[in-house]
Amino acid sequence: MLVDRFGRPIKHLRISVTSKCNMNCIYCHNEGMKNVGEDMSLDEIVEICKAFHSLGVEKVKITGGEPLVRRDIVEIVAEMPKFREVSMVTNGYYLSKFAEELKEVGLDRVNVSLDTLNPETYRFITGVNGLEKVLNGIESAYNAGLTPIKLNMVVMRGVNDHEIEDILSYTTKFNRNGINVILQLIEIVGFDEYYIPLDDIEEMFKRLAKIVITRNLHARRQYILDDRAVEFVSFHAKFCMHCTRIRVTADGKLKPCLMSDVEVDVKGLKGEELFRAIKKAVVLREPFSK
Repeated sequence: MLVDRFGRPIKHLRISVTSKCNMNCIYCHNEGMKNVGEDMSLDEIVEICKAFHSLGVEKVKITGGEPLVRRDIVEIVAEMPKFREVSMVTNGYYLSKFAEELKEVGLDRVNVSLDTLNPETYRFITGVNGLEKVLNGIESAYNAGLTPIKLNMVVMRGVNDHEIEDILSYTTKFNRNGINVILQLIEIVGFDEYYIPLDDIEEMFKRLAKIVITRNLHARRQYILDDRAVEFVSFHAKFCMHCTRIRVTADGKLKPCLMSDVEVDVKGLKGEELFRAIKKAVVLREPFSK
């Protein structure tokens, strides 16, 4: 297993398969990608994933941009090695088209961006009229068994912070036979205009919850309230301490940390050369500090 200098094992690979997206969300950090080059080919993506799998990485998350804009996205999923979990982050716009086929070729579950249930607010955040398609995509993912689905809600002051309860209530339609859809509240970083701390909101759920689960990844807390579940992703002291994730950009650069500009180019590498580059990136990992 890969372990960095701080004793943190690398268990999760987050790999961007494209920098392209059909939306233009106001908070997008583009997976830390700057001056992005040409997207990796299917073979290059699979080669990197196989290398990480052989080095003990257990889970892979496919990201973008928007991964479903790639014409070969189904082939990419189908060619993945046998990770314990293969998941995808998507804006959901094209999900109803691909959900069943992706499940058939090996995708286990999805994270879907859903910041609002208001069509006008949705257009303001994303730049497109796509809310209905996204809601259809979530329904299709649920019916295909791509669960548990996590709905990623970036909480923004004065934009959608009043909609948390509405979106949480929306999840109950999928949770009559267990928790199949989880609301994930994400603290916005780097956008002071919209920043709102999640501490008070989390404290409220802590008082209401019947069950509290602390996940190993980033020490995230998940609160279960009968047929609803909410998880918090906020930047705190334990966030980096428990990080087991490493990222690959769409143009084939390993990023030891999203918040750092440190990169190791692995595009086109194979065999021992690729293994050496991966191990170099792991050595460069260190907890982020402002």
